[in-house]
Amino acid sequence: MQGTDGNFYGTAGADINAGINGVGGTVFKITPWGKLTGRLFFSWGSSAGYNPFAPLIQGSDGNFYGTTVNGGTHYLGEVFILPPYGCFVVGGISTCTLHNFAGASASTIDGAHPYGGLVQASDGNLYGTTSLWTDTRGCGTFFRLTNPGGTNYQSLFTFGGPVCNPQVTLIQHTNGTLYGDSENGGIGGGTFFSINVALPPLAFVSLLPYSGKVGSTIEFLGQGFTSTSAVSFHGTAASRTVVSGTYLTATVPNGATTGIVTVTTSGGKLNSNKIFRVIPQITSFSPTSGAVGTAVTITGVSLKQTTKVTFHGVKATFTVNSDTRVTAIVPRGALTGRIAITTPGGTATSATSFTVA
Repeated sequence: MQGTDGNFYGTAGADINAGINGVGGTVFKITPWGKLTGRLFFSWGSSAGYNPFAPLIQGSDGNFYGTTVNGGTHYLGEVFILPPYGCFVVGGISTCTLHNFAGASASTIDGAHPYGGLVQASDGNLYGTTSLWTDTRGCGTFFRLTNPGGTNYQSLFTFGGPVCNPQVTLIQHTNGTLYGDSENGGIGGGTFFSINVALPPLAFVSLLPYSGKVGSTIEFLGQGFTSTSAVSFHGTAASRTVVSGTYLTATVPNGATTGIVTVTTSGGKLNSNKIFRVIPQITSFSPTSGAVGTAVTITGVSLKQTTKVTFHGVKATFTVNSDTRVTAIVPRGALTGRIAITTPGGTATSATSFTVA
């Protein structure tokens, strides 16, 4: 999944040689340019959870949330949170752990081994499923954690019969209903099911993706779209195509800046549940060479929010002239290399190098 910072995040399950080297899976980050870093490492056999199987989600609070199939206090899996500052182990307990699944007892069924991930529903809470009741038997459970922080856990009901062993992440329809599928149940080959827990319809619009360049086509999911619905990217009007009452597409307009996207309908305004990042572009620069102190005009797209300019990694002073032009001064210590411009929407790098005389 793509985070609001423009980077991509995912999970890797337990290493095939985990019993030897102790690696029980990772949460990783990879930039759009292919730089890979690990953000959280799980230990094989750990009471803090291991073997993350499902994808992550990023909550409205900016934190990442996920599940592990194994590990935890009862070794039946856990729900975890990954804040920007990372995790710590205090008294043998990870600060990232939100809930340890406990299986079944005489009084309650908490569930075990969540193969599916979490969904943040329209009420702001996190919902998910486990695949079993205990370590080896049962059809699984449906649970909820409050957000932010996932502090209050509640097992809402147990599956059985028609629905058995759900192993995928739930999704929410714009009308509020949750949907999923199960490996077993039904006639014998699994079922596609819905869960109605009286969640409100989406009071916001969901975008796919949450970043793009000017001219990109962005998809919108929401409610109450009509032929008169208007779309704006952080206040800049955009052309749109209404496909249905819950789906439309829009083109990122010239002059758009990173921020909230709004769809105006007859029922009012629907804001995006995350900010949309407009990716900057560098198309050219002039002159193409010069000594320290030379003023270089950088031409591109979506440069209005420029926060940093570098010459081969060395920061330069600059002036934003318009959304399509920035003037930067070749800094002391600069070497021949590419020019980069950073905005809240990401970083753009020139296709060719600037030659320092």
